[in-house]
Amino acid sequence: HIFLMEVEQDEVLIDTEQTLDQEFSDDDMMDDNEQNVPAKFPKLAPSMLENGKPAIRRIAVPHHRYTPLRNDWIKICTPIVNNMKLQIRMNPKQRQVEIRTSQHTEEIGALQKSADFIKAYMLGFDVDDAIALLRLDDIYIDSFEVEDVKMTLTGDHLSRAIGRITGKDGRTKFAIENATKTRIVVADKKIHILGSFANIKIARDAICSLILGSPPGKVYSKLRSVASRVNERY
Repeated sequence: HIFLMEVEQDEVLIDTEQTLDQEFSDDDMMDDNEQNVPAKFPKLAPSMLENGKPAIRRIAVPHHRYTPLRNDWIKICTPIVNNMKLQIRMNPKQRQVEIRTSQHTEEIGALQKSADFIKAYMLGFDVDDAIALLRLDDIYIDSFEVEDVKMTLTGDHLSRAIGRITGKDGRTKFAIENATKTRIVVADKKIHILGSFANIKIARDAICSLILGSPPGKVYSKLRSVASRVNERY
């Protein structure tokens, strides 16, 4: 009797192992079928990120940009309201521009794009140039100071370095902008460059060479060769 019970137990064990193998094989088949079907997720809406509350960004307005902001207010509001579907207002007490999402906002990155657009305007870029941050995804702003390139520049040496960047009547700056398809703002010691990643690097290298004392003619020739290579590549 004892021998028969052991055999029966073994038979039961074999049966359970077979059923487990069948279950695993069924799961594998389901996994294979699931892999063939592409996963579909619902499109994220901005209202889903803040538990239904509107997300807000506040951008400080420098004193020297207050009057230009008043003059360009309609040009700034129109793309933010019509294209980005955001709400915007000026807070005169705090001297801040406030933007927030609404129930009509569709794009999840609209708020951040609009904040970058307004920040670019506050740095000194024109509205027509800064609006590229709303329309294109691969546009960035790179900011640095003249003293970051050469720390020993002081007094007249610093002024001459800034003068070499702009050139007479801004010709050097315009030449760099046209060759690299970027926009440059020189605000005292700070330099801001707006453009694609590759073009910003070319423009920054040219500006750094001018700060370090390279002759403008040498910088122009190098700039033309590098810009032509980039244009051929793309």
